[in-house]
Amino acid sequence: TRVSVIEPEYCYPQPVDLAVVRKVLTISEGKFAVSDINGNIVFKIKGKIFSIHDRRLLTDAAGNPVCTLRHKIMIVRDRWQVFKGESTEEKDLIFIVKPSSMIQLKTKLHVFLATNPKENVCDFRVEGS
Repeated sequence: TRVSVIEPEYCYPQPVDLAVVRKVLTISEGKFAVSDINGNIVFKIKGKIFSIHDRRLLTDAAGNPVCTLRHKIMIVRDRWQVFKGESTEEKDLIFIVKPSSMIQLKTKLHVFLATNPKENVCDFRVEGS
């Protein structure tokens, strides 16, 4: 079954390997690109690194806003909340991402859709290489 979490135009018919690449890093702002295996930029990530509100904006390659990522540091675990477009309002929450465990040798994330507020069982898993 095909599931579109963000928007259908960002879905591919087969699995796709993507890489996050640091493009520009300054003291106050970090810019990253998400590219495919051919080096084509698929998404861009913009946001302030050292700010009170740790937010990042994910845009498509043309610069259209896709979603906003907000980092929340919790007592037990870090988490990222992902919202529609440029919003950070609870009504626009799409999903929450948390590390699968506190200590990791390889990145493993659990994704909980907004329709799963209890967060007992994750809806998706993401693994890095």
